[in-house]
Amino acid sequence: MIEDSNEEQINKDFSVVTTNDIDGAEIIDYVGIVQGSTVRSRNVGSDVFAGLKNLVGGELVGYSKLLQTSRDQAYKRMLDDAKAKGANAIVCFRFQTSTITQGASEILAYGTGVKIKK
Repeated sequence: MIEDSNEEQINKDFSVVTTNDIDGAEIIDYVGIVQGSTVRSRNVGSDVFAGLKNLVGGELVGYSKLLQTSRDQAYKRMLDDAKAKGANAIVCFRFQTSTITQGASEILAYGTGVKIKK
């Protein structure tokens, strides 16, 4: 959901895959682990609405938006880390979530930064 069109164009030339290799490309160097993270907390308004939504069921839209925004931010930070280390692609990409404290979670995006030749 990265909305900046200039950023989308830049990232079209930067491959990110969950696999160990990239079809049609040769990995010529491994730059190491690259990562980006963010820690977010819920707000009282979201908690009250979520409590009411639990009574009738359905998607918790406020939480869904918060998580999507958090994933986008962690992903962008991972790309920035990879580019700063000289990578032009990422293999073995993953997201991970962990609870920091009640009401606050970390979203981590990570993978292996590589240099590829297409």
